[in-house]
Amino acid sequence: MASPIPVSLPYADTKPVGHADFYFAVNATFRFIQRHHGEGALRKYWQDIGQSYYQPVSKRWSELGFAGVAEYWRAFFAAEPGGEVEVSEAQDEVRLEVKTCPAIHHLRDHGREIVPNFCQHCFFVNEAIAGPAGMTVRVCGGNGSCTQRFIKATANLSSQNLEDIATAS
Repeated sequence: MASPIPVSLPYADTKPVGHADFYFAVNATFRFIQRHHGEGALRKYWQDIGQSYYQPVSKRWSELGFAGVAEYWRAFFAAEPGGEVEVSEAQDEVRLEVKTCPAIHHLRDHGREIVPNFCQHCFFVNEAIAGPAGMTVRVCGGNGSCTQRFIKATANLSSQNLEDIATAS
């Protein structure tokens, strides 16, 4: 029997690794929402996922701070097939160095047309998770590799520049 997924993940799956074909559905869902309801609706969808589905993660981050953020991402990427990600934790931030994004990698390997703003979902979903925990996220790069920084939210922090998030292709 497979070992259960760690408590740091919001779902109760018993598979040690997810199925990468789920990325096909994610990409198609993003495309459908944007095509039929617009980019604003897609961003709202991403924010709603972060605020509702990932609410247990946000609560855990509130309780554990940056240690909870690092724990979550290590468990998450351990269960995601095809990714190469380094998670580093410091006193004032957690940094993800995504060398190979599992979603982009799988979509490319199977010749799928990737929604151009696909990588923005990492900002909008993660920002919605991080906010209630007193944190924010900044994403730089994309299109298969990026850096994501989870840091304490402060009033003098500039907003995420969406141009810093690469268009996926």
